Amino acid sequence: MILFPAIDLKDGQCVRLKLGDMATATVYNENPADQARAFEKQGFEWLHVVDLNGAFEGQSVNSAAVGAILQATKNPVQLGGGIRTLAQIEDWLDRGLARVILGTVAVRDPDLVKKACRLFPGKIAVGIDAKGGKVAVEGWAEASELGVIELAQKFEGAGVSAIIYTDIDRDGVLAGINWDSTIALADAVSIPVIASGGLASMDDVVRMTMPDAQKLEGAISGRALYDGRIDPAEALAVLRGRGKPASAVLD
Repeated sequence: MILFPAIDLKDGQCVRLKLGDMATATVYNENPADQARAFEKQGFEWLHVVDLNGAFEGQSVNSAAVGAILQATKNPVQLGGGIRTLAQIEDWLDRGLARVILGTVAVRDPDLVKKACRLFPGKIAVGIDAKGGKVAVEGWAEASELGVIELAQKFEGAGVSAIIYTDIDRDGVLAGINWDSTIALADAVSIPVIASGGLASMDDVVRMTMPDAQKLEGAISGRALYDGRIDPAEALAVLRGRGKPASAVLD
């Protein structure tokens, strides 16, 4: 079970949004490469990066910051936001990304995603962002009529390495992960699912260790790590079965 620390990039800085609203950005580190190094030093083994500007503009905007992150950490990095073409995918993988996350293009052009999976096996993830159970695209600025499970099932057998599922209604507000919908998605597909949006406390970390959550690949944490609501050492010890949480209380 992997806990993915998140670096969300806006204008070259490491920020967090509330409910996907770019106007609510809080800057946590002006140097994303330093933040990547800090996460590696804390013991994390993966890094989740999102180019927020790129997600809205449909092309990579924070490429310099991403490049600096790739130089700063030995951890594998997955990146989403504004990646819409095979050429962009190949370029990022050539630059050292472990995994590219395709979101809007997964809705607009699922055949491109399937082709990318064939060309770059094990390197392609699909990001499904949902609001009210419906898929959102273009940096969450547009809603579609497509259901989450309906979209996910389009990629069964295509070679997608993971689905990153984000509940927009919970993102950045520390409301807790929507476990019901996340586990329902994981039950509906054979593709590994990563939970995103709302991870709030050690309660969520402990929830990751419950039997019904074991089918997940892991979960992404942003604001709770930056705000200190989750202690990295404690969280990683719990997930690795080497510790008990000091603060979590589950019914």
